[in-house]
Amino acid sequence: MTDHRWEALLDEAARLEAEQGFSGILRVTRGEEVLLESCHGMADRANGIPVHPGTRFATASLSKMFTAVGVLDAAGRGEVGVHDAVVDVLPPEKRPSTLSPAVTVHHLLAHTSGIADYFEEDEDLPGYREDYGDIWDRVPNYRVRDYAALLPLFADLPPVCPPGTAYHYSNAGYVLLGILLAQVSGLPFTEAITTRVLGPAGMTASGYPAFDEVHPDVATGYLAPLVPGGPWRTNIYSVHPVGGGDGGAVVTAEDVERFLRAVQRGGVWRGAAPQDVLTRRAAEGERWAPGYGVEIREDGVFGKDGGDPGVLALSRLRPEDDTTVVLLANVDEDTVPGLPDLAGLLVGSALD
Repeated sequence: MTDHRWEALLDEAARLEAEQGFSGILRVTRGEEVLLESCHGMADRANGIPVHPGTRFATASLSKMFTAVGVLDAAGRGEVGVHDAVVDVLPPEKRPSTLSPAVTVHHLLAHTSGIADYFEEDEDLPGYREDYGDIWDRVPNYRVRDYAALLPLFADLPPVCPPGTAYHYSNAGYVLLGILLAQVSGLPFTEAITTRVLGPAGMTASGYPAFDEVHPDVATGYLAPLVPGGPWRTNIYSVHPVGGGDGGAVVTAEDVERFLRAVQRGGVWRGAAPQDVLTRRAAEGERWAPGYGVEIREDGVFGKDGGDPGVLALSRLRPEDDTTVVLLANVDEDTVPGLPDLAGLLVGSALD
């Protein structure tokens, strides 16, 4: 890796910070060596608190990885089987009325259940929504403390395809997995993930704090001003107040690395061996395929990204040389249009 490649990356990050308001952290490690750690912008703009290496960021869908491992760990404890029918695990009031008896836990984990999503991201399917914030017109976001509150958004929708026949990315599927984990473990979802998944991986700075609770070192998510020169806005009305099965954990960059390495080496959780998480489960595009909670490149690089209003997260691990790449930001790509290119430059500089 040349100095020139790092220099171009850092120059672009600095430009986005100055011109578009980028705030976040870029971090690359190889084994025990930190190759790059670069913090930008403010974690709290109102109080002038800058992003630092210990800043904790929301993650959106990146934390689907944690949900998948939590369910696999429950399977290792004998609480549920990966090939159990979901209708045999969840009572009627905790599952869609249209759920096929053929849908298994495996299908939910691999995004092959075919169930309708509460926020459909495929513009070719019925129910497509361009603006994530539209869902709060039906369910006020402050009510989503238990993710069962999201069931009315998809419980009566017809499936988009039969289970096991196609890959269809599904936030609703992971909502169900979160409800299922709470059901079989007898613990609130956030407690099950914190004690069974994050704790054993050494992720002591990470968890699921509510947005209306005051905790140290948690970055505020920001949206662009409504008018040029106006005040920045927080994302408090745009996302769930507490994380759940389909996303929303709060993490540090270093803790994300700990998780990726725990997945790769195995032996940390009861039912989540590397081959369980990292087997490619369905074809999706030419380069990527879903595992359980992660996405896997043909060359073995794996990770998971996430995005919400005021949130962007990226993670990668290359097993052959134990290189990790993490980008966490408390702004999104609509607010900072250069973020996707910055993410691509980061991954390319570290892994290509």
